[in-house]
Amino acid sequence: MRKVYYVYNTKTHRYDRIYPTVRQRIRIVLRRGFWLLFVGLVCFLLALILFGYPSEKELRQENARLLAQYKLLSARLDQSMEVLQDIGERDDNLYRVVFQGEPVSAEIRNSGYLGTNRYDDLKDMANAEMVIETTRKLDVLDKQLYLQSTSFDQVVEMCRNQEEMLKCIPAIQPVANKDLKRMASGYGMRIDPIYGTTRFHEGMDFSAPTGTDIYATGDGVVVKMGWQTGYGNTIVIDHGFGYQTLYAHLKEFRTQRGKRVVRGEVIGGVGNTGKSSGPHLHYEVHKDGRVVNPVNFYFKDLSAEDYDRMIQMAENHGKMMD
Repeated sequence: MRKVYYVYNTKTHRYDRIYPTVRQRIRIVLRRGFWLLFVGLVCFLLALILFGYPSEKELRQENARLLAQYKLLSARLDQSMEVLQDIGERDDNLYRVVFQGEPVSAEIRNSGYLGTNRYDDLKDMANAEMVIETTRKLDVLDKQLYLQSTSFDQVVEMCRNQEEMLKCIPAIQPVANKDLKRMASGYGMRIDPIYGTTRFHEGMDFSAPTGTDIYATGDGVVVKMGWQTGYGNTIVIDHGFGYQTLYAHLKEFRTQRGKRVVRGEVIGGVGNTGKSSGPHLHYEVHKDGRVVNPVNFYFKDLSAEDYDRMIQMAENHGKMMD
């Protein structure tokens, strides 16, 4: 409703109605418009402070999504680098050892990119630290993949030049063990089943029923066959190239001393002779006169998954059978 203004007339002692001029009316409209504009502006600013621009909100959401993706990518890169590190260890400690090659030096495997200003152009980005670290991991992974690929090329070349050696080196399990349930004890510090003390176990034990077939794990010549203190009935095969394998606690011999055997040929039966707490085969691998871990010499018998399972089982079995 339009406001009506009056003024008191001292002469007539009455209230006379005032009619504002055009200028006054304009001034009133402008004043009201100004206050409305001011209140609207304040409300608008408060809304922006509380809720932000629509585009700004979308940018914040997009930034949060990108940050989450970076974290996920960084975690997956860490997993890939761990897998690559495991492959590198197998390359150095298994494949190159088998082919008598020198391992790749740690300096070469772990070398990074030279130069401190490689990532300077990323320092101005949002979340620069995470972006730089993720980019650095990608660079390291890319370089290590290249080095590992080159190393495998060298191993393949070694393989081509040593076909005879491949036939002779131990490469399968000495008993049938596809489900891996016969592995009883691994290589390393173990608990003696007779004396209850801790001592170094120089091979792997495979539990199996008496008479179970025992296989030669590589081509070679039977150089020892007979009774050995502690080991009972024992067979030793010389494979050449510095490799020998030992099979102990046999019930019976199914080969002859001096005979040349091939990988997979039956040479005896599982027994319980010598210092033994039950029917099993004690199996050792020797390289250049030194005992080594047999778990590294089943590469023709196990898939990558089974190989990992075998390693975990060998590490966790703390009590041997002899």
